[in-house]
Amino acid sequence: MLGKSLARIFADGDGQARLSQEIDDAAARGRGGGEEGWRLRKDGSRFWAVGELTPIREGGEIVGFVKILRDRTVQRETEDIIREERHALEVLNRAGSALAVETDLERLVQIVTDAGVELSGAEFGAFFYNRTNDAGKSYMLYTLSVAPLEAFSKFPMPRNTGVFAPTFNGEGIVRSDDITKDRRYGNNPPHRGMPEGHLPVRSYLAVPVISRTGGVIGGLFFGHAKAGVFSERSERGLSGLAAEAAVGIDNVRLSQASQREIAERKRAQEALVELNATLEKQVLERTEQLKRNEEALRQSQKMEAVGQLTGGIAHDFNNLLQVIIGNLDTLQRNLGPESPRLQRAARHAMNGAQRAASLTQRLLAFSRRQALDPKPVDVNVLVNGLSEMIHRTLGETIAVETVLGAGLWRVEADPNELEAAILNLAVNARDAMPNGGRLTLETGNAHIDEAYVAAHSEVVAGQYVVISVSDAGVGMDPQTVAQAFEPFFTTKPVGKGMGLGLSQVYGFVKQSGGHVKIYSEVGQGTTVKIYLPRLAGEASHDAAPEEMLNPEAGQEETVLVVEDDEEVRAYSVESLRELGYRVLEAHDGPAALRALDRQPRVDLLFTDVVLPGGMTGAQLAAQARAVRPSLKVLFTTGYARNSIIHHGRLDKGVQLIVKPFSFNELAAKVRDVLDQVEE
Repeated sequence: MLGKSLARIFADGDGQARLSQEIDDAAARGRGGGEEGWRLRKDGSRFWAVGELTPIREGGEIVGFVKILRDRTVQRETEDIIREERHALEVLNRAGSALAVETDLERLVQIVTDAGVELSGAEFGAFFYNRTNDAGKSYMLYTLSVAPLEAFSKFPMPRNTGVFAPTFNGEGIVRSDDITKDRRYGNNPPHRGMPEGHLPVRSYLAVPVISRTGGVIGGLFFGHAKAGVFSERSERGLSGLAAEAAVGIDNVRLSQASQREIAERKRAQEALVELNATLEKQVLERTEQLKRNEEALRQSQKMEAVGQLTGGIAHDFNNLLQVIIGNLDTLQRNLGPESPRLQRAARHAMNGAQRAASLTQRLLAFSRRQALDPKPVDVNVLVNGLSEMIHRTLGETIAVETVLGAGLWRVEADPNELEAAILNLAVNARDAMPNGGRLTLETGNAHIDEAYVAAHSEVVAGQYVVISVSDAGVGMDPQTVAQAFEPFFTTKPVGKGMGLGLSQVYGFVKQSGGHVKIYSEVGQGTTVKIYLPRLAGEASHDAAPEEMLNPEAGQEETVLVVEDDEEVRAYSVESLRELGYRVLEAHDGPAALRALDRQPRVDLLFTDVVLPGGMTGAQLAAQARAVRPSLKVLFTTGYARNSIIHHGRLDKGVQLIVKPFSFNELAAKVRDVLDQVEE
């Protein structure tokens, strides 16, 4: 220290000023300093000390000073520990007293979370816990301290991540000085650590809250933006708090359980009194209700299973068929008479593609993912046209006989769905005649009277057109007949049938307001009758459509095509340009909206229903029309979703062209939509 200033022992930046003050005090009063504070050793390390400065006098004059420092670091640390322990006990006692009298679970967990933040010195805390509702279902809630609830509301519950899982599994306390260096950090999608918008966390402390029965009630989680905040003392304090929280929550749940039991007993007693008073009536009503519930459940299971199985496949296949049919259509329109072989090959390919498209539409109808498009139908014409295809489908061992009723009424039904239903019944009839036989298709008028309705409550009395499909096969016993319409019920060997054919027929007929009935005897064959309501008000027979030239675009008419499949979009754009339209294109909803902002004139939005990126075609149309109310919209899809279809029918005013579509169909539909007059 020779030749150096004593100011260097002070840890703060004002060492020289403090030294000067001590010298002045020592000179004036005989003693300077005496305050405790941080000081520096020669090696630069800090220690807590108290020091005094006294003067050295010779002949009454001050010739120097003596500085004495006493190291009190250990004493200070001990005092800090005692002070922190006292504070922790105060917090735990205060929390314990509040938990002992609290009966509301949400207020209780908030008390626990607030106390945990105070104990640990965290910047924020959270308590994720399981709760059982009155119906006995368990779900996870959370409470926060020193942070708004919105801080976690947009994030999923944390139990399934590698960092949080040990706490929810009750494996013990997890403490990390820097969670970003933990090997489990960022292992869950999207593998970037904390999700965007999450509260900043470096120091991390999690404590499981375990019931007296050993089950994990939930977890206390605390965080701080700085590293190294939490210590073993924090762990001990939060362990005690978690134990008190577990006791409090167990007590609340026991109280709630006893209250529920008392209420349930009271309800049971009241129900017993009421049941005794009207027992017979309630038994009948309950039986009917169970039957309705079972039927609804079966229908729901069928719809879900079939939809998942076929809907997505049909959608993708329709996109592929759109590309195939569209390009074959272009070839046919551009091949000249000098290439008869190529024309014939393109025609055969088109026939095959159209048959595939027809099968795909039947698949969609079967899966209930296609909107019904009811039209007036002459059943005799439909059955007569279908009989030849049925004969080819069933093979030479099955003789097909068609008996058409005279003066047959017309019905309103989806012709494609009706054909699919009849074809299903024909295939089932063939399978019931493994050695061959006769299939009879018969039509006629019928009247369902009140006596029949009394025995079949779901049927409405009135006039119907009946379609009968009869075979001379093995037949069914009464128990099999009773289950025949149930989804997944089949009498065929494993791998030979899914048991969905008759349930599809049943669903279509019921959706069309009709009735279906099976008559069968073992060894004698089976007849299935479809009853469709008579169309009120006879309509004239539809005239055969005339061959028309493709309508072309008006001057400067502009179409915005929105389609995520590049090949389908390319075909649609090229076809519309060939028709004379100005065409813009986009692959998703946001891109389409940007194109609308840039272009002063867009007459028609031609968009797929299913688009990537979270915005559907219906949502795109709504946003586009909010900006341009006069914009016309034409949807296309290979897989109808509920965004434009409800209760099996298109929403009012919605224009739709189903994939795959041809050049002529596209030209006619676009012109039709553009020429529509807004009501």
